[in-house]
Amino acid sequence: MSPSFKGIGFMCLGVLCLAIGDAIAKWLGEVHSPLQIIFFRTLVSLPLIAVLARFGGGLGKLRTRRPGIHLLRGLIYTGTMFCFVLGLTLLPLAEATAIAFVAPLFVTLLSVPLLGERIEGPVLAASLVGFAGVLIVVRPGGEAFDPGALALIGAAIFYALMMITARRWGGTEHLWAMVFYMTLVPFVVTAMALPWVWQTPHPWHWLAFAGSGLFGVGATAFITMAFRHAPAAIAAPFDYTAMLWAVLLGWWFWGEMPDLWVFVGSALIIGSGLAIAYHERRTTLKRRPTS
Repeated sequence: MSPSFKGIGFMCLGVLCLAIGDAIAKWLGEVHSPLQIIFFRTLVSLPLIAVLARFGGGLGKLRTRRPGIHLLRGLIYTGTMFCFVLGLTLLPLAEATAIAFVAPLFVTLLSVPLLGERIEGPVLAASLVGFAGVLIVVRPGGEAFDPGALALIGAAIFYALMMITARRWGGTEHLWAMVFYMTLVPFVVTAMALPWVWQTPHPWHWLAFAGSGLFGVGATAFITMAFRHAPAAIAAPFDYTAMLWAVLLGWWFWGEMPDLWVFVGSALIIGSGLAIAYHERRTTLKRRPTS
């Protein structure tokens, strides 16, 4: 099997893990606060990340000279997870996933003021098409436009800030250090808030909390391996298979079936993301030396 096919396979597995983790979080959110869900997810994830780091180069890779940057990224990640879990509990799974797809578009737009990058005309046009798709999904003024949609748009903005900080400082810090401290900060923050939001879990909830953390780490590991085997331009588009899993899991567990407009908006969002990825790949190839 070629490296590219392996990368695609790992990407699909990682996205499946994310989708299952999201479904678990949505189910838990019917009873528990997003803060409690995040606490247990990070509690399970931290030791697993440390183990992966140990076999991925040694725990020395967790050393850092930039604790302030990790604190900032961890706080941004806390906001990302809180808004996303809150949105999951308020909207059908497929709609929540569709709105979350807008995150890469925010990365593109925010990279201009925050990283000093330029947006070329085709990328700007594709971004506007993607935002039109989001408006179709959330339908401002309609029933779908509620606090859940606003929370998910907030999660997308936080996620974009997290990716921009990774692009800004990722070259100076090891991958596992970035992942470990990004997970440690929300663990500490939610642990401090836990006494005010605690709900005693039912027996099955304990298993779900553990599963949420396991699938979260599995997603991180599989997606990391995907980008090690295949170029980003090949592996990244398969992130959109999340929509398929979201529709299936939402229908299976909650009887949710998105209406036509959710599929139309999702198609525009996914199409814009693929167009931007294609344009960036062509631009990279043109800039690559020929000799």
